[in-house]
This record gives sequence, C-alpha cells and structure tokens, in this order.
Amino acid sequence: MDKKIHGHVVFDLPTPYYPSDALSLDELAHWVAFSRFPGIGPIRFKLLLDFFENDVAAAWNAHGKHLAEAGLDQKTIDKLIAHRSKITPQHELEVLEKKHIQVITWKDAAYPPLLRKIEYAPPVLYVYGTFTEDDRRFSVGIVGTRKMSTYGRQVTERLTTDLAQGKMTIVSGLALGVDTVAHTSALDAANFYSLYRNERNLSRTVAGARLGINAQILPLEIPFMQYTKMTLY
Repeated sequence: MDKKIHGHVVFDLPTPYYPSDALSLDELAHWVAFSRFPGIGPIRFKLLLDFFENDVAAAWNAHGKHLAEAGLDQKTIDKLIAHRSKITPQHELEVLEKKHIQVITWKDAAYPPLLRKIEYAPPVLYVYGTFTEDDRRFSVGIVGTRKMSTYGRQVTERLTTDLAQGKMTIVSGLALGVDTVAHTSALDAANFYSLYRNERNLSRTVAGARLGINAQILPLEIPFMQYTKMTLY
C-alpha cells in the first residue's frame, strides 16, 4: 500500500522510501528537515535529541531560548530559524517519494554498522538503488587527493579492481581525483564502462546504473553517502 500525504497530515502507511518502523513518518519528516540544514551536524543533532527527549518535531519548532538551552550557539540558532521558515518537513517526504529515494536513519537497523561506529556518523542517509546486507558488511572506503600522481592513479585502479572483483562494495565521495578513479574502476570491473564518459557524468551514471546513491538527483543540499555496488555474481 502506498503512503498518502494530504496537506500537512502524514499517514503512517508502508512506504517505499522508508520501510522501517523505527520512526513515524512525522518524525522522519523532521529528521529529513534537519538534515537539510548544514548548520546541524551529528553532534548538534544529538544535543537536540537529548534535550528534547527524542521529540525532533519539538526541536524543529522550538523557540530560540530553548535551542540555546539545548546547547546551540546564537549564530546557529538564528540561521536555523531562518532556514526552517523556508521548509515544510512533510513536503520533504513527497520529494523522496517522487525521486524514489530511500531514507536510513540512526534509528534503523539498516544503518551500515561500520559507518555507525565512526565518531561523526551522519544521522540521515539517502539511498538510490539497492542496498543489501553484503553492502553493509563487505565494503571498503577509497578516498584521496584530487590531484593524484600517475602512480597514485595506477595504485587506485589496481586496488579498486581487485577489491571489486572480490565482491567488495567500493565506498567513495565522487570528488575528482582518487574518488572518481575508485568509482570508474569499480564500474569497469563490472563491465559498465560504456555508461560513463567523463567525471562530470559519473554521479548520474552510478545512480542510473542502480549501483549507488547520489544526492544530485534530489533538489536538496544534503549530506549523502555514495557507494558503487558491484553486480558480478
């Protein structure tokens, strides 16, 4: 059954963009809304959750005084208040559905366990494509300089190809340089070379091939996780 949104009322029906039941859709809408604001990262978001006892809607609608009591500085408070006047949290769910984007949050069992262990793990991830249990368990991050040497390119290509052929999920950030070579080498290993022509088109290729996730397909400036999933088996 599809989810339904009427006005600003969100009904908790099963949704393709959030199959988990860890959060209600109203809660999810506010998690997504906070992720839209670059001034609230993992640390500040955790402060808000703790102060407002996980009532993220209350945090979103809080007066500046209460946000200060939660631990936010005045500059961040002013920017957040200005930012939230431009966003309707429930509308963000409509965008997710329209763009076929799935959401994974800290609260969800599907959150990648290795990513969860890092100090500044993002509260919300946006997924386009198929994200499997093997992706959560068998993945490796390959990132580096934007201005690589010839030797650096050769090492990145060899390392990525060997890992991809070993059925590892390659995780990177789509930046120029090492990141791009990591993605393209993984695509090459899976015989997807013809799908991309240059670095500028790579992000669309990774998403279009249903091999990863990509924030560029959302009209949002949000943190995202980018991975290249190999389909060699």
